[in-house]
Amino acid sequence: MISRLNINRLIIFAFMMLVVMALVYGIKTRSVTGIVLSLTSLGAGIHFLTLLAKARRELEQDQEETA
Repeated sequence: MISRLNINRLIIFAFMMLVVMALVYGIKTRSVTGIVLSLTSLGAGIHFLTLLAKARRELEQDQEETA
């Protein structure tokens, strides 16, 4: 059985691969709109990952304080 952590990592990895594929396709076709939207999606994905890491750290700190 696959753990929840591995499923989350797989979903994030798949999202990032799709964004990179869209960026490569935008560059290949010289589509400015495609490049801009791909870079925006990449930035949103990275921002999400930083927020997720921050929330996880805060949750661990709260659990340590209550224990």
